[in-house]
Amino acid sequence: MTRLPIFPALLVAFSLVAQQAPKVDASHLTLQDAIETSLKNNLQVQISEQTLEVARANVLFNEGTFDWTLGSGLTISHSKFSWDGHTPDAYGNFPVGTTITDTKNLTVGLIKPVEWGGTFQLNYNPTYRYFNDQYVGLPAFNTPNPYTGTFSASYTQSLLRNFGRDTTASNLIVARYGSKAADFAFQLAVINLVANTDSAYWDVVFAKLNLENKRVALALAQQQLKEDKLRVNVGTLAPLGLLQDEAAVAQSEQDIITADAQLLNAKDALIRTLYPTPDRPDTLETVDLPSLKPMEMDEAAAAKLALANRVELKSAQFDLSSKQILEKAANNRTLPQLDLSVAYNGTASNYATLSPVNTDLTQGKNPGYSVGLQFSLPILNSAARGNQAVARANRRTSELSLHDLELGIVLQVRTAFRNLDASSKGVVAAQKTRVFREQNLDAEKKKLDNGMSTSFLVLTALNDLNTSKGNELQAQITYAKAVTALDQALGHLLQARHLEVK
Repeated sequence: MTRLPIFPALLVAFSLVAQQAPKVDASHLTLQDAIETSLKNNLQVQISEQTLEVARANVLFNEGTFDWTLGSGLTISHSKFSWDGHTPDAYGNFPVGTTITDTKNLTVGLIKPVEWGGTFQLNYNPTYRYFNDQYVGLPAFNTPNPYTGTFSASYTQSLLRNFGRDTTASNLIVARYGSKAADFAFQLAVINLVANTDSAYWDVVFAKLNLENKRVALALAQQQLKEDKLRVNVGTLAPLGLLQDEAAVAQSEQDIITADAQLLNAKDALIRTLYPTPDRPDTLETVDLPSLKPMEMDEAAAAKLALANRVELKSAQFDLSSKQILEKAANNRTLPQLDLSVAYNGTASNYATLSPVNTDLTQGKNPGYSVGLQFSLPILNSAARGNQAVARANRRTSELSLHDLELGIVLQVRTAFRNLDASSKGVVAAQKTRVFREQNLDAEKKKLDNGMSTSFLVLTALNDLNTSKGNELQAQITYAKAVTALDQALGHLLQARHLEVK
């Protein structure tokens, strides 16, 4: 479908985040100016943007589940024990003296949960332990090599329950889907705002042109009154005929009052849409006008395009994917627990300094290995089966909602397509009607000049002309709104307005 001729003038790319809309002149407001101003100022779009930031932060939060964790600890202790000759030692003797013990223990470890349901762990543990025994009548005893240590690496993998990325990383996957869905929700907020701004703009255009039509109608009624007064003066028209003219003038004045109030109300609504803050202009003047162009798309192609483009449908698809992931995770948690663990444990000999301890550990002088399986089976497992049933119902609900949304979108596109087709034909028909009404008015005036008609018939023809002008204007505005409705239904309203959301 070819766009309205005002749309090529809107080929100004506008990024909601990357740049700010320029300050516009409210006394010369184009449709593009109105859209850019509303995007910059609208509070609902700003709220949706913050919601999007929250969704993105939630992804970062869930990614933290699989971060490396560094842990360390240092313990330093000193103890002294006095032997008084009354307490036996391990050998049954009753020594007299003191035992002093100094201990330093350092632990450094790394833990990394793996998205496939495993846990990797490293631990480095050098130890210093010094004994000093001094007994009466016995030689002193000191620890000759107080330094030793261990280094271990282990990996534990779930083989049944909690196995697989879709289970252990389900929250992260759902958060990522949620972030993408929030992005589409943000786009939808922008699309709705553009559509509402577009509609409010055309309401002002209609009210403005309608007021002009009413003023023209008043001028025509006043002219007819003036001419009929001349006819009364020359005796070709009875004075009672002026009553109809006076009533027509009064009605036209009343119509102007109503149209003027309608224009003020429409401007206030548009100003409220563009400037949701106290800093707003008192009035504005629109400059764009609607125009009719033929459609270049059939109904089937329109429905297909909508199903590919609509952000609501994309968001619903991500919601379904999230529900499928959660159901898969819930199914997995009904399985028994079976964990496989493999580990390496290296030890060092006792040394007088720390350096040879580290040499033993890095070269694997004293290696140790282990492999193990651990199995557990919850009896009944009611909680897991309940969660499984809930997840299955949620997934099914999401599937039905997606299907219902697809049907609704197709219906909306067909309705919008037919409304646009009908409104385009309505513009042509209304234009023809207005032309015929103008010709009929001219014919009645000529008949009246020749004494073949009456002032009442002329006023009737004038009223019909005024009505046809209003109908033509309404048909044009209806067409302009139908173009927007179809663009919105097709899911490319932003592209049609050459807007970019970043």
